[in-house]
Amino acid sequence: MKFKMSEKSLFAVLLRSPWWVSFLLVAVIALGAGALLPKEYAGVGMLGGFPFFVIACMAAWRQRKLPSAAVVEKAMQSLSSMGWRDFSAVLESAFARQGYTVTHLNGAADLQLEKKGVLTVVSAKRWKAATIGVEPLRELVAQRDTLQASHSVCITLGQVSAKAGLYAAENRVTLISDTDLVALTDEVLRTI
Repeated sequence: MKFKMSEKSLFAVLLRSPWWVSFLLVAVIALGAGALLPKEYAGVGMLGGFPFFVIACMAAWRQRKLPSAAVVEKAMQSLSSMGWRDFSAVLESAFARQGYTVTHLNGAADLQLEKKGVLTVVSAKRWKAATIGVEPLRELVAQRDTLQASHSVCITLGQVSAKAGLYAAENRVTLISDTDLVALTDEVLRTI
């Protein structure tokens, strides 16, 4: 049986929050238990912060390679000022650095990635669109299925509508934007 945590649970929210928030909760619980509980129970009360310590460590591990807010803002400005040829070249270099063989496509998908026999199609041409709706994702899924690719990815600098977000989750479309896009392209952008 596979356990799935609710996206709205306290632990899920803390995993998405900066790592230091969970460490702050550990300190508050420990100080509160030490101040409010009798001495013989204070140690046990302080252990109540242990799950938050574990979450803090997990969040810190996940966030160790994420770019800072200033880096994200600068990179997003740089990416949004590019034309399609430059942007697609940055993506191609970023995916190649991760070991993918990149092929340009026509249609809903702009790139096909291949690594160890696994195919992924990537839609990125609408990266400057203010909002991505369901229709481009439907077209991407159709092309993914036609090409018998295993995965599909949609890259955008804009927002994803609520319906498009649901459609993506239901149809195995990975959405890459903001921090994830900067993390993907950061090394390439530093060489430009």
